[in-house]
Amino acid sequence: MLTPLFRLLFILNTIARYRLDSLIPAENRLLPLLKTVLFLFPGRWRTVNCTEAERLKYALQALGPIHIKMGQMLSTRADLLPNEYLQALATLQDQVPGFDSKVALTIVEKELKQPIPELFSKFDHQPLASASVAQVHTAELHTGEQVVVKIIRPHIEKVIRQDISLLKWIARRLEAWSPLIAKFHLQDVISEYEQTILDELDLVHEANNTTQLGRNFDCSPLLYVPKIYWPLVTKQVMVMERIYGVPLTNIAALEAAGVDMKKLAERGVEIFFTQLFRDNFFHADMHPGNIYVSTKNPSSPQYIALDCAIIGSLSKTDQLLLAKQLMAFMQKDYEQLAHLMAESGWVPDDIAFHEFALALQHVCEPIFDKPLDEIEFGPILVTLFRTARQFEIQALPQFVLLEKTLLHIEGLGRQIYPKLDIWAISRPMLTEWLHQQIGPEALLQDLKRALPTWIGQLPEMPQLAYDALKQIKHNNKLQTMQAKELQVIRSELQKNQRRTAQQRYLGCLLIGLAALVSLSPSTANALQDIPLLSWGLLMGGIILFNPFPLFTSNRSR
Repeated sequence: MLTPLFRLLFILNTIARYRLDSLIPAENRLLPLLKTVLFLFPGRWRTVNCTEAERLKYALQALGPIHIKMGQMLSTRADLLPNEYLQALATLQDQVPGFDSKVALTIVEKELKQPIPELFSKFDHQPLASASVAQVHTAELHTGEQVVVKIIRPHIEKVIRQDISLLKWIARRLEAWSPLIAKFHLQDVISEYEQTILDELDLVHEANNTTQLGRNFDCSPLLYVPKIYWPLVTKQVMVMERIYGVPLTNIAALEAAGVDMKKLAERGVEIFFTQLFRDNFFHADMHPGNIYVSTKNPSSPQYIALDCAIIGSLSKTDQLLLAKQLMAFMQKDYEQLAHLMAESGWVPDDIAFHEFALALQHVCEPIFDKPLDEIEFGPILVTLFRTARQFEIQALPQFVLLEKTLLHIEGLGRQIYPKLDIWAISRPMLTEWLHQQIGPEALLQDLKRALPTWIGQLPEMPQLAYDALKQIKHNNKLQTMQAKELQVIRSELQKNQRRTAQQRYLGCLLIGLAALVSLSPSTANALQDIPLLSWGLLMGGIILFNPFPLFTSNRSR
């Protein structure tokens, strides 16, 4: 409890220090409450001589990796933020203040167990780039190869765990407070994100992802992935090939190099769908600082992917359901889309499907047949959230990385080529993939893959069949015995019910007789000292309400 509370106090103090309350619209009802809370923090009185956009950037930097990543995502949202904010937040991609180069050198030597001169012929002490989790130095191997050395920030894991702990603490209280919020599975989402961001602190994990992604796009004109030098990889240090390209957000430099921007945007969509459906292995941290463009062939531009620490994948079932949902969406088959969403667990399966289909149509129609620059995502999001509340749409944790990636891609697409029609590019790719998965060829391929296993299991089949038949026989025998025992138990219960009825009848009879005798004039005088009514009532009550039968068969005894 104390750690989340202290972290919350630090966040509030940071908000006060950088006067972020000024970013909240004056008409917002929470603003007076926030100002009252922030008044208690001494940082409020500190003056920061910079613009509101810069104050937001500095505050996110001070708060640490999770908040920096949020700033990175916002830096691509030209539809949400003014250009001043986009420019300020863009520096969070690779221009976060670095840590001392002496500390960096110490970490490298400790992790690789050799002095710097023995590892590299050259090592630049000035960082080439510095981001939320690590910083990068350029170097040269003794073989002459140009490389970069990525080093995890010291003590960064502690800060991340504090923020995750705070988020879980808040999620628990929000879910307990609101049944609607509980349906979004906030705690599961945060746990999933926790594992993802902690994996980012393990550079061996990132090196594995980078190698696999490079293997998936080996010799591809779409995407290039730098080489990893595996003998120089540990959990905190990774050495990889140095690449030369133009940052994806440097539109002016790309246009000056003559890059075909339309083709570049289309290839970005093609890469994403290829990663998601062909490979089921997609780069899930596609902020602009991680994506470069090779300008060697401007008419056929090639992407360069960096920082593969966060990789997403779906189960085969989720992958197939998602593809079917996208196809139903593209074909405007909203009834089918509603049923598929229920099948995937996004909505309850007892909803009114016709009403849900009409609501989906209301959300989706404004998106169709429009380039990115004509789609107003603000009103669409409002309608989407209203629909989510009405039909209890649930956020599934396994799709969090995918949703985050889609936000990045949509934001980058707006910057690169606003006239891009995503659906025109993705529809044929998705159709072909679905045909491969559920068509006759897919069935034949599945049979081919399974055939060697089946052949290997053939010698075991007779014994397995004998064991199965034996087990069936045993189960049948067991079921017969259980049925007989149940019949005996049922018979005993019926007998006990009859005895209980008899017992109650006798009790009522005794009570009635006692009342008649005590009230009879002929016996009242003779039996004055004997309280017949009291004794009759007592005995009759004992018999009537006694939980144990007075009459039992010899068998039950």
